[in-house]
Amino acid sequence: MYTPSPKIYTVNELNNYTKTLLESDDNLKHLFVTGEISNYKAHYSGHLYMTIKDETAAIKAVMFAGNAAKLRFSPENGMKVLIFGTVSLFPRDGSYQLYINDMQPDGIGALSIAFEQLKKKLSSEGLFDPSHKKPIPAFPQRVGVITSSTGAAIRDIFNVLGRRYPAAEIVVRPAQVQGDGAAEDIAKAIEEFNIYKGADVLIVGRGGGSVEDLWAFNEEVVARAVFESEIPVISAVGHETDYTICDFVADLRAPTPSAAAELAVPDCAELKSQLAGYSQQLISSVKNIISNERSRLVSIGKSGALKDPVTKLNENRRELMYLGERLCDLTQNRIEADKMHFSALVGKLEVLSPLSVIARGYAIVHKGESLLTEARDLNKGDEISIRLNGGKVTANVTEVCEE
Repeated sequence: MYTPSPKIYTVNELNNYTKTLLESDDNLKHLFVTGEISNYKAHYSGHLYMTIKDETAAIKAVMFAGNAAKLRFSPENGMKVLIFGTVSLFPRDGSYQLYINDMQPDGIGALSIAFEQLKKKLSSEGLFDPSHKKPIPAFPQRVGVITSSTGAAIRDIFNVLGRRYPAAEIVVRPAQVQGDGAAEDIAKAIEEFNIYKGADVLIVGRGGGSVEDLWAFNEEVVARAVFESEIPVISAVGHETDYTICDFVADLRAPTPSAAAELAVPDCAELKSQLAGYSQQLISSVKNIISNERSRLVSIGKSGALKDPVTKLNENRRELMYLGERLCDLTQNRIEADKMHFSALVGKLEVLSPLSVIARGYAIVHKGESLLTEARDLNKGDEISIRLNGGKVTANVTEVCEE
């Protein structure tokens, strides 16, 4: 009986054959897998590599960059996910793995996770810090509005601004507020207003909608554009209960677009009322000042100086004469006292003066510049000068006799 020889495979042939078997199984072409992410790694190319595991098993998985770019959240180790993909084998390594087409968090929506992840990230960077909030100008000349040109929000904003503060110019930059590219368009609009200094305050927002409809205002590109804006930004997204990342970064959050318009400008009616109140206060203050000064003038008019100025002048003249005489007396007394003091000092000076001593028959002897007081300080032959009353004598020592 003839027995055919068994086929001998190369490793590459075996791996490719196994790959063909896996890919030909309809159950493995489009399947859902649930598990927990581990060994997660995001490659610089955009591909995502990970292991999906449960309590007893694990499988390697990869998500290529094209599919990964569509994710609304950032995968993390320990996150439980629901995966839609295909099972195949990578012939080079001989390992079979899960190729992920789409992935969603299991139990919590991808948008909710993406919202919390971005909120945590931006908060840690300080984008929500109150110290970065810019004040809204009290009297803006131009109000910039970034929203859809066809939505109800733009009509509400125009109505409120026109009623409250018609003096302000409204500058509208229509923007896409939902769908692909909306976030980039909103961010670009904010940048354009800043480049051209197109407004004193910006209202950025839209009317209500689903989480998906409002999602453009939860994108990082919008948050950073709001944070970097030199023009103060009022965020007005959705209804009162809707909160977006844009609300946290903005300088002021308004619950609705209409409320944003009210916060952006003052109310003319209130300003007129305040001006009227200030006017009344000013008039009342001026009247009080005039009344007080009139009373003061009347009081001055009743004084004796104005009623009988001659008498007051004579009184002042007599007072001036008295003070002049007193000043002369004090001056004369001071001069006499100084003379007596001077005479006493002169007397003391004359008593102590060496000239007075010389006048009484004494002399002062110098040897060179030195004053001599002892005979032993002289030697025979020394030249000396003798100060006498009325002059000086120069002499030579011929003999020194000490006592």
